[in-house]
Amino acid sequence: MLELGIMRQSSPGCFNLLPLGIRALEKLIRIVDEGMDSIGGQKVEFPSLINQKLWSTSGRINEVTELFKLKDRHGQNYILGPTHEEIASDLLSQCQNSYKHFPLMIYQITNKFRDELRPKLGLIRSKQFTMKDMYSFDIDQESAIKTYETVTEKYDTIFKNLGVKYHRIRGFSGTMGGTLSHEYHYEAEVGEDVLLKCIKCKDILNSELVQDKTCPQCGEIGDMDQTKGIEVGHTFLLGDRYTKPFSCNFTDKSGKSKNLQMGCYGLGITRILAASIETLSTDEEIRWPRLIAPYSVLIIPPKAKSKEDLIATESLEQLCHSLNQIPELKGEIVVDDRTDMTIGRRNMQGKRFGYPFIIVLGKRIMEDPALYELHDINSGVQVDLTLQDLAVYINKHLNDNNVQ
Repeated sequence: MLELGIMRQSSPGCFNLLPLGIRALEKLIRIVDEGMDSIGGQKVEFPSLINQKLWSTSGRINEVTELFKLKDRHGQNYILGPTHEEIASDLLSQCQNSYKHFPLMIYQITNKFRDELRPKLGLIRSKQFTMKDMYSFDIDQESAIKTYETVTEKYDTIFKNLGVKYHRIRGFSGTMGGTLSHEYHYEAEVGEDVLLKCIKCKDILNSELVQDKTCPQCGEIGDMDQTKGIEVGHTFLLGDRYTKPFSCNFTDKSGKSKNLQMGCYGLGITRILAASIETLSTDEEIRWPRLIAPYSVLIIPPKAKSKEDLIATESLEQLCHSLNQIPELKGEIVVDDRTDMTIGRRNMQGKRFGYPFIIVLGKRIMEDPALYELHDINSGVQVDLTLQDLAVYINKHLNDNNVQ
């Protein structure tokens, strides 16, 4: 990503996302927004600057070591938000909450900050990153579990649609607290988490949950299959861990005030972006999940003043017009107009950038101007097609995923 100008480092753990990176990020955000909207999630925006008193109220101020802490000119203590359970609970505590108002799911997609001891692997472990965090509120544990299942099932759908092989495993609650936790991981050798799979019951879990090589699910004792994973999502059923200290309550049918039951659900947006590339790519070429590739189609016209250039203008116009008739390709086509460079060099660079489809207007049009040279990068297919067949092929394979 650094070599190809998708991002640039600003300082250790902080990065500038450049145009191609931003396009991919915005596509991923739209996918997540649509998923959260489909289950009734309501989008909000919390402040990144959090009064330290809120974290003192929850008791986490001395539990989390990766906080950026600062003072304003009045001597007030603040932290840069790594997560927003306290803010969400404090917000709901200020409302007149009836049992009729729940379940409630609010979420945001925003920058988070963690004072990483050793930021590394680019966007996978950085000091500033983009995260989607959702907070659910329910009137009892039974309904909280139903909400939890609704959100985690939608997470499964999002990850399946992205097309990168993932594992949903039982996780460690850590300083977040709560009674139930699941993690979402992409398998990768650079992953920092060790995932264990029980040979008997096939349950997959974080090694942090295993003691004395005993599977907590079935009790099997012995060796387990081991792999490494990059955590890209984490969900928690929190109970009243945060609602109780903030008096985040509701009024039940009898008029009695009770603590709300809470859940939180995180997706590392920039981490998903980087981990997808880490998982799918080769040593030389980037591979994107097709749904978040910056552009779907790269068109490479001939080198200027070449023999092909003399007859390619009409073919290029017809090609762009035809592909723009496909609704899914609106705004998804880019033409490499650096015609001072050879076709071969631009084609090589296009493959390195991982454009899902590359269409070359080269020597083939000298033989038959009606045929276009198509490279389906993710499938490794190269084929010559007519304009009509080309549009049909791309439309058919546009949303093929990359499940391995």
